[in-house]
Amino acid sequence: MRILLIGYGKMGKTIEQMAIAKGHQIAGTIDHTNAETLQNYTSENTDVAIEFTHPEAAFANVSYCLTHGIPVVSGSTGWLDKYNEAVELCHKNNGAFFYASNYSVGVNLFFHFNEYIASKMQAYKAYSVEIREIHHLQKVDKPSGTGITTAEGILPHYSNLNGWVADNPEEKTKLNIISEREPDVVGTHIVTYSSEVDQLELGHIAHSRAGFAEGAVMAAEWLKDRKGVFGMKDMLNL
Repeated sequence: MRILLIGYGKMGKTIEQMAIAKGHQIAGTIDHTNAETLQNYTSENTDVAIEFTHPEAAFANVSYCLTHGIPVVSGSTGWLDKYNEAVELCHKNNGAFFYASNYSVGVNLFFHFNEYIASKMQAYKAYSVEIREIHHLQKVDKPSGTGITTAEGILPHYSNLNGWVADNPEEKTKLNIISEREPDVVGTHIVTYSSEVDQLELGHIAHSRAGFAEGAVMAAEWLKDRKGVFGMKDMLNL
């Protein structure tokens, strides 16, 4: 399979290694130094694109792929205000679009269990709920896309919470997401339920980017011959 890598930072390079190890061909690599070369890629020379870039560039990259017949797997975060536009574009062009805020199989099992625990814990009003996410210093967006997805799994079960808020524990009507940035942290996400007598935690700690890269390549393989809009729940049948 010919894979175009849009975004060639740490994640892009890890995906490249994983894809080659699985027998795939890299059709090309694109970053900020050669962004104009994206126009050289079409469905004739590319089977699927994997896009991990900055929030400012993500929607344009996804749009290009969808309007040029290239199935696209996107892991960029911080651009989801335009997600619905991407979905419309995918349907309009009979394309294939796979989005996840996190491609780790472990994280997506974490999402699954998070929703289940929230559905049970909401009955116990003595417990307050909070999310903490920790990433490396180069992480641009706060909170992380994974942190937001975690919040979205909790909120439907809490009628007293009206959305989420970033780093504001005093706002009691919203689910607080604490964001911390530390050197050399790949990604940690912890959901905490606290009462006066005890505390419950559900967490996921990534030790390397390999799990994210493996999931992204799996998604590309899964998406190649499909049409429509998909996510990790579809691929993992969760």
